[in-house]
Amino acid sequence: MGNWRNVAGLLAASALIAPQAALAKNRHESELEARVAKLEAEIAEMHGALEAGGKQAHAIAAAQTAADDAAKAAAAAQAQALAAATSSAQTATKLARFESAPLPEGIRDGNTTIKLGGYLKMIAANSHFGDGPVATNSLGRDFYLPQAIPTGGRAATYADATAKQTRLWLNFASTVAGHQVKGYLETDFQTTANAAPTITGGGSQRTTNGYTLALRRAFMTVDRFTFGQEWTTFQYVGALPESTDYVGGVEGTVFVRQPQIRYSAPLTKSVTLNIAVENPESSTATPGSPTLVENGTDHLPDFTARLAVAGTYGELSLAALARQIRLETAGVGATATGYGVSAAGKLWLNHDKTSDIRFMATYGKDIGRYVGLNFAPDAVYVAASGRLEDVKIFAAIAAARIPITPQLRINLMGSFQKVSYAGALQAANLATFNKRAWSVAGNLFYSPVKNVDLGVEYRHGERELVSGVSGAVGRLEFAAKYGF
Repeated sequence: MGNWRNVAGLLAASALIAPQAALAKNRHESELEARVAKLEAEIAEMHGALEAGGKQAHAIAAAQTAADDAAKAAAAAQAQALAAATSSAQTATKLARFESAPLPEGIRDGNTTIKLGGYLKMIAANSHFGDGPVATNSLGRDFYLPQAIPTGGRAATYADATAKQTRLWLNFASTVAGHQVKGYLETDFQTTANAAPTITGGGSQRTTNGYTLALRRAFMTVDRFTFGQEWTTFQYVGALPESTDYVGGVEGTVFVRQPQIRYSAPLTKSVTLNIAVENPESSTATPGSPTLVENGTDHLPDFTARLAVAGTYGELSLAALARQIRLETAGVGATATGYGVSAAGKLWLNHDKTSDIRFMATYGKDIGRYVGLNFAPDAVYVAASGRLEDVKIFAAIAAARIPITPQLRINLMGSFQKVSYAGALQAANLATFNKRAWSVAGNLFYSPVKNVDLGVEYRHGERELVSGVSGAVGRLEFAAKYGF
């Protein structure tokens, strides 16, 4: 019994102690939990601070990176702008150099440069011949030709138009083993007549106006040598006036193109000596008949020389000619010696060389074919004596070119030739031979654009025979030319 009482007492005591212990335990746990919560809050606060600091650091780093990138981008943009400006300046410089440099001309074929040039030209003329008619499709209708002026007939007036003077040329240039080799080919349609009745496939003024291509010049140069057909060395081409006409002042002009071998020797910077041997051809007539005959029996070439001087104020040409005139008939040959001298030049009237005075004066014996498109024969053959009698000529031409504006200019010109026959020839046998011819002309040229020339010209010319009979022509002419 006593044990049960002890157990009961212990249980009662435990019952009293347990709530107190539990209460103490709960209080301790609460404090502990509070402390843990506080610690967790502090830790969370610390994490928050750390996280905020990290974000701030990241933001700072990002800002720094952005600033660095912006600086790099700005530097790159500046460098790019500088490079672009430099490139633009270089491009502008190259463009300026390109625009200021002459454009390349011609086409290349191997080591040869080929250039094409020439002009298209149309002539419309009204010609009044005071003393007789002139046959259609003849040279005297196409341009001024003093020997074609009729004498002793009824007046006749003609209106003609032609494009025969259209000209084409090819220029070739090569370097061969250190040598300059050049070639030149030039053609037109003027000098070969081919109306339908005489040329198969040709045309006429009634239908197609077709004309035959004619050789003008064809030569090559190797260093100082020229081989081929070119203007005679006896001629100064610079004296030819600017004219709507094919030649302009024919009677006073040395005018020949023929095959030759020429050597050009520069004596000084401004002086050149040209010497040549040229194709011979004797053009003779007989008493009572002025018709010219090409003999083709020459034994020697014609010898020519020309001294060309170029200076600040102009150009000067001094030329000489020596030749043999030969004719064979019935197995017998007759010869005569011909010679000629010619002084010509051009004087500049302004600094731009757009205005000038040009001239040529020629004297000679038995050189008729060289002057005025063979206005006079080289010599007159007298069968009775078997001799070639001499024919002397004096010819001159002068012209002035005067600009009015850069697009407008005038040209004034005068031309003359006088023929003297040997005293052994009777005047009665020379009655129909040419004695003299002269002409004066004036024109007005307008160039609306660089390569186009429009011109109007009036010319008056006269021809007189040994008998005293004469004829005259008045010619009003319009020309349009496009050069390329």
